[in-house]
Amino acid sequence: MRSDGENLLRVLLVDDQELIRAGVRMVLRSAPDVLVVGEASDGALALAALREMPADVVLMDVRMHGMDGIEATARMRTEFPGTCVVLLTAFDEDGLVRAGLAAGADGFVLKDAPPEELLRAIRTVADGGAYVSPMLAKRLLDDYRPQLYEAPVAAGSLDELTRREQEVFTLVARGLTNSQIAERLSLSPVTVRTHVDNVLGKLHLPHRSRLIIFAYENDLVRPQRFDEPPA
Repeated sequence: MRSDGENLLRVLLVDDQELIRAGVRMVLRSAPDVLVVGEASDGALALAALREMPADVVLMDVRMHGMDGIEATARMRTEFPGTCVVLLTAFDEDGLVRAGLAAGADGFVLKDAPPEELLRAIRTVADGGAYVSPMLAKRLLDDYRPQLYEAPVAAGSLDELTRREQEVFTLVARGLTNSQIAERLSLSPVTVRTHVDNVLGKLHLPHRSRLIIFAYENDLVRPQRFDEPPA
């Protein structure tokens, strides 16, 4: 959800390593549409910070001392449902990514991703989309395909979608945000949000990031490079 006022994306940076925060802070401050509103060294401090200063996006490490990113994400989903969460993860932390999906994270970015990808992920989730680093999505599917869902959704469930909902499903799965989908289909953003909610309900998926993984699982989309525009 985009902030009001100066129309900047308000980002809370959460990592227990000060040097990492300093490097990410430099990347974020280089973007003209991003404002770092605060920092925290663990999940509990991040929750306390959100109670004092609203943020559009929380950019948070998965593995931290104290409250980790998974528990913090689950609590933010309950206490701050309008705030998006992008988790930073290492290439070999697939289990934590699956836990983050279950907790309700909106995006996942590899810690060694280029600055452009990090900014793209923040902008995507703030605009109502979901983002998963392509290399991470491919690894999840190659190595953990049978374990992605406790109750997998049958591919036949797609038949329950209306033609318009199928169009919206495809565009969401390709990484388009609500505003991009609205422009592509000549719809209002409110109508797009309604269609997205209907799609998630019919497919029994809790949020957009799970929808994207579901689409990868059923070979309905292919992973895109971070610098590749949505199809």
